Amino acid sequence: MRIEPAKIQVRFSDCDMMGHVNNAVYLSYFEMARIYYFGMLLAKDRDWKREGVLLRKNEVEYLKPVLLHDVPEISVYLDHIGTKSFTVAYELKVNNELRTIGKSVLVCYNSIENKSFEVPVELRFALEKLRK
Repeated sequence: MRIEPAKIQVRFSDCDMMGHVNNAVYLSYFEMARIYYFGMLLAKDRDWKREGVLLRKNEVEYLKPVLLHDVPEISVYLDHIGTKSFTVAYELKVNNELRTIGKSVLVCYNSIENKSFEVPVELRFALEKLRK
């Protein structure tokens, strides 16, 4: 299954004095892309409080700046699935040129019971569709 990359609109407030997207903003862009991909892969009525995810770790590697009038597109890929967590990787491109890469480790988490749980079969199946 191929999902079209998430298109991001760069806001003026995303940029620093040099006109580059600020380094901290990339994490918000990655989050937007994750939500977009989860929306395409998972049931719309998913109970995110009982079957949610908790962000454990982010990595970002800045290769080339993104500017105000750029239209970044972010592809999300599965990097690894463990017992209770999984890692997704990101490729941010502008006009098909790779500008930034990153990874996030996410833990399956029930926020009502305040505990982690094993990656459910349906989530595991959905994530496998993101293998590169």
